[in-house]
Amino acid sequence: MAVLRLVALFPIFFLIFAAALPEVKVQQAKDEPYVGVNIGTDISNFLPPAKLVSFLQQQKVTHIRLYDADPDILKALSKTKIRVIISVPNNQILGIGSSNTTAANWINPNVAAFYPDTLITALAVGDEVLTTVPSLSSMLMPAIESLYSALVASNLHTQIKISTPHASNIILDPFPPSQAYFNETLSPVIVQLLQFLSRTNSPLMMNMYPYYVFMQNKGVVPLDNSLFKPLTPSKEMVDPNTLLHYTNVLDAMIDSAYSSMKNLNVSDVLVLVTETGWPSKGDSKEPYATIDNADTYNSNLIKHVLDRSGTPFHPEVTSSVYIYELFNEDLRSSPVSEANWGLFYANSTPVYLLHVSGSGEFLANDTTNQTFCVAMDGVDGKTLQTALDWACGPGRANCSEIQPGESCYAPNNVKNHASYAFNSYYEKQGRAAGSCDFKGVAIITTTDPSHGLCVFPGSKIISNRTDTVVNSTNATSGVDASRFIGTRPCKDGLWGLIVGVMFYLSIL
Repeated sequence: MAVLRLVALFPIFFLIFAAALPEVKVQQAKDEPYVGVNIGTDISNFLPPAKLVSFLQQQKVTHIRLYDADPDILKALSKTKIRVIISVPNNQILGIGSSNTTAANWINPNVAAFYPDTLITALAVGDEVLTTVPSLSSMLMPAIESLYSALVASNLHTQIKISTPHASNIILDPFPPSQAYFNETLSPVIVQLLQFLSRTNSPLMMNMYPYYVFMQNKGVVPLDNSLFKPLTPSKEMVDPNTLLHYTNVLDAMIDSAYSSMKNLNVSDVLVLVTETGWPSKGDSKEPYATIDNADTYNSNLIKHVLDRSGTPFHPEVTSSVYIYELFNEDLRSSPVSEANWGLFYANSTPVYLLHVSGSGEFLANDTTNQTFCVAMDGVDGKTLQTALDWACGPGRANCSEIQPGESCYAPNNVKNHASYAFNSYYEKQGRAAGSCDFKGVAIITTTDPSHGLCVFPGSKIISNRTDTVVNSTNATSGVDASRFIGTRPCKDGLWGLIVGVMFYLSIL
């Protein structure tokens, strides 16, 4: 993945009204949309191939994309049901594009030697060649054609597709989607590529990152639109040419690709999102690279795809996606976010637990496991106190156990009390995506924060107390929530109520 992806500004106002785009081919039942994962290897202690495949099976991963054609991994995938896209690295394009023999010598050991025992579904020729290695642009199509000829010679051309992943900035003026178009300086290559993809029934591979769209257009593109969060109609993006409403940035990016293809008279090529995701950690310039935002984006992305939601232009077609990426790559260079796109750490423990209940069995790191919502380290007490006041007041969290003399009052500090209140609210909301945020001062953890006689809601620890620990889902039953406003640990008097209400209004 390129360290920096330039994404054109998404303007807001447009004046022209026009007809919607024609439909692309209706998605066949056999082409059920899926969610796969990219597997990068810039990791200090990368799992051995056999353990990697076992982990993938444990996590119910059915589709992966590799950035090379690692023979040990391909061998380990043999006789499994895991489907894999393998890649031709950028530095091999020149040789392959210059010689049919070189292309055949690549296909035979990397593809034909493993198929069909290993379910290779596609070849990704290079990665973002047109924008990151423009000097290779003229060799891209010769390489693709040579590899295709080698597949034909091996009688594999109908089973294995060939394409090349592009950065989203090959599309200019991407919003509204109806007026998007490919960068005209790239047209000679793109026209040939689209003709090839149409002829071979292969997808247009696109790397699409709403994270970068948001970061480069803050104040124009709302965070909620980027995270698939539910929106009121007034916050939806509207294409004035089609009057179609967009509830998320990714759909708009996909439709901009369809519109760009339509401008070149191509309407039968499907978009495959070969990379998308959200970083869980960043430096001081990336304040929105947080665990909660990454969890929210990827959880909602999975639901969106597996619900066959389609896009506003093409509700009949749902693009499959590959999440970037399976593991954090600790050997990545700066910025900090480059090493923190993974769903898991290198030791296979989850960076966060996805909230995808009801969306099938994909990824076992789901809410069936224990998760808790606690206050983040390093947050100033005043900010935490404001969030605590809201949780115990308008949020109607069960704050009875953090009152003086109760089991979770000690240690008597705002971080401890806030953690209990945040977790109570989180449990009450069914651990829903976005319910552990509190203006960015809360974080999801798999470590049970219970201590001593203090048992946090959702914990499996059995309390030694003689009285009953109230379950958070019933915490407000028969309890006057207002008694927690104006008494410690919430702020005293009317000021606590005012601050709590202001915090509530600010997150609406």
